[in-house]
Amino acid sequence: MKLRSTFVAFFVSVMFGATLTAADSARLPLAAEGVPNVFVFRDTCNVYVLRDGDAALLINLGDAGVLEELKKQGVKNVEWVLFTDHHREVCQGIRHVDRATTKIAAPKIEQDLFETPLQFRKWRPTLNDKYTVHGASYVRPPANAIKVDRLLEAGEVFRWRKFEITCVETPGASPGGMSYFVRRGDQTVAFTGGVIHDGARMANWYDIEWDYGFAKGLDALIATVQQLRDQKLTVAFPSQGPVIHNAAKQLDTYHARLTAFRPDYLRGYPVNNLTKRTKVDPIIKPTAIPQIVQVTPHLYKFSDTLAGKNFAIIISDKGRGLLLDCGIFPEMLLHELVTEMQKHLGLKRIDALWINHMHGDHFTLGSVLKKKYDAQIWTLYRIVDKVHNPLRYDYCALITSYNPSYQGLKVDRPLKDGEVVEWEGLKLHIDWMPGQTEFGNCLWLELDGKKIAFTGDNVFGDPSDPEQNGHEAVVARNSAIFEEGYILGSKYLRDLKPDIIMGAHNVLMTNPTAFVERYHEWSKRIVARYKELLPDPNYEYQFDPFWVSAYPYRVDLPEQSTQEVMITVRNFRDKPQRHSIRLRLPPGITATPSILEGTVAAKSRKEFKVILKASPEKTANGVQMIPFDIILDDKHYGELFDFLVQTSAP
Repeated sequence: MKLRSTFVAFFVSVMFGATLTAADSARLPLAAEGVPNVFVFRDTCNVYVLRDGDAALLINLGDAGVLEELKKQGVKNVEWVLFTDHHREVCQGIRHVDRATTKIAAPKIEQDLFETPLQFRKWRPTLNDKYTVHGASYVRPPANAIKVDRLLEAGEVFRWRKFEITCVETPGASPGGMSYFVRRGDQTVAFTGGVIHDGARMANWYDIEWDYGFAKGLDALIATVQQLRDQKLTVAFPSQGPVIHNAAKQLDTYHARLTAFRPDYLRGYPVNNLTKRTKVDPIIKPTAIPQIVQVTPHLYKFSDTLAGKNFAIIISDKGRGLLLDCGIFPEMLLHELVTEMQKHLGLKRIDALWINHMHGDHFTLGSVLKKKYDAQIWTLYRIVDKVHNPLRYDYCALITSYNPSYQGLKVDRPLKDGEVVEWEGLKLHIDWMPGQTEFGNCLWLELDGKKIAFTGDNVFGDPSDPEQNGHEAVVARNSAIFEEGYILGSKYLRDLKPDIIMGAHNVLMTNPTAFVERYHEWSKRIVARYKELLPDPNYEYQFDPFWVSAYPYRVDLPEQSTQEVMITVRNFRDKPQRHSIRLRLPPGITATPSILEGTVAAKSRKEFKVILKASPEKTANGVQMIPFDIILDDKHYGELFDFLVQTSAP
């Protein structure tokens, strides 16, 4: 909703009454010179204080350190806390708030995120769960419910004592994010939450990624920034980083950066027209099976009648078959196709299914192949556990999101990076090839006089179209840092120089040399875009939602009341980093240790073993959330990430 054209008066002409000492003002200074009566407390977020005598109103709360500071300065009662969004670091201190005297207001759109947060942490997620990217949640609600006393809607005026605040819907960094606008004379200022960081940047990326690379969150943010530009803000008070004094100018720059970023962010091929070209590739030949075409004398794939499905097969002279991914089509069709291939293509048996990467749509028929056709399952060792134990992870598009009853698929042959498999007189080269996700591999071989590479979902499109660079979706929750993803994978493919690229989802790419070069150039350019948009010099901290993570992500305590969890802390910097990470534990659950302190060497990871123990008589039933409260190099980031425990059977 657009902001009302006129604003009600906000500021009064007198100061708040209490005079701040030098020590007080160091902890609770004016938020911005020239804007009287607005103070800021730096915590896990910026907490803004409006004060009237011995009473105060807060915009956001952080870890609640502000409450003790206000007591020192004579504030007897915090009457209201207004939240800009649901993110834990802005509300994690709620346990310290006296709800008998302090009321909570929050955006109505995010009511469920505050009041029923565990709805958005599923034990068995599915593709279409609300606020998820293919099953991986992109919202970060509080671990425990926060009852909201007043739900704020776009355009309404919130009145507190002598102050009036206009509520403006500003989604992007959060689905129902809200900014609070005030006017003083000819000045317009706003408390903008996570919309913008000083320097015309994002507070982080992972909160803006609402879908699988279609820019829903990004487009919402661009529209919000345009709305803020229209208001000619004097000062913006963000939830993270310095106060923004030249807000109008920064919003102009920010809008330009976001709109320039968008074309590189979107896929590098026409995603809704993936397998259609102006003409059929001349190397393709029809077979007696309408759904299958021949690529080379021994290689077959689906015809365009099954566009988007996963299926390719090499059939040797002896009739042995090697399937290259197999999924997202009906089991009955698989049985029909096997019968037809036996009849028309000389297939005698299927030796193995090779899985390109961790996503479940590439092996939904794996268990059928294993049980019905005695096929083995092959994949790179990095992918094995994601196939066998997907619920131990919080990644996108795992097999459990496609098949809620999935119980695990045993990998018969874990393959090493660089391994060469001798099969039917052919040399199958298996290499780690990240890109769309770090958990991927490439199988390449010399077949029928061509070097053919099976690359999964990393690159798609028509190499003959110079406008295409072929990259697939950018999705942080795929575990997809560019330096160990698209940059590395595209360089690998450029150096490999294949004659034919067999992409997943039925995409054939011939004569791909120039195409791959464009793909590699894009991979470097998109990193530069992110570095421009994210405030940390090591952009990964605001891109990656896994730099503190738990394995397993879901811990089933009824199965065993004492369990081991490995916590990984990652350092992206080129120098050692210090950390202190507190596990915020639900009642009845203990952790040894509960605080992880130490140093991680430059550009590395460090693992910490934690023993979780449940006392059933003290523990609430069902799924519980355990956030990580993170301090890094003395900066308190707050409860950015989490993992789950289950204390009773679902």
